[in-house]
Amino acid sequence: MAYTLSLMVSVVIDTNVLVAGLRSDGGASRAVLRDALQGRIEPLFGNALWLEYEDVLGRDIWTDTTNDQERRQVLAALARVGRWVNIYYGWRPNLPDEADNHLVELAIAGGATAIITHNVRDIRRGELLLSGLQVHTPADYLEKTR
Repeated sequence: MAYTLSLMVSVVIDTNVLVAGLRSDGGASRAVLRDALQGRIEPLFGNALWLEYEDVLGRDIWTDTTNDQERRQVLAALARVGRWVNIYYGWRPNLPDEADNHLVELAIAGGATAIITHNVRDIRRGELLLSGLQVHTPADYLEKTR
């Protein structure tokens, strides 16, 4: 009898993907969230990213697709299926938007294979080049993994 070891793919899901997934009733961002909630991928969280997630829940940006309680339930469910990563040092990849550096730091510290974001261009323009870490839009990520 042959056994195969299935490794969970760890990813960093940028805040813009969370927002897009909760603002629409379909699409690639919603599918990425669904994959995380169904255990197909393991989302990684750190202090900075989690604080961003919580911050956007309180903003006036939402459609009628989800209500506040549903959004909070999704965030709680993501917390249950994801993995918290402590970052003990900063790589400072010098991205064009300083606020995005924490995504690369989290991916490195957590051993992620990908950062899933709608901001691909800026993340890829960092000075620090890392082999094995890929940056994808939600649609690109789903295309490559399905």
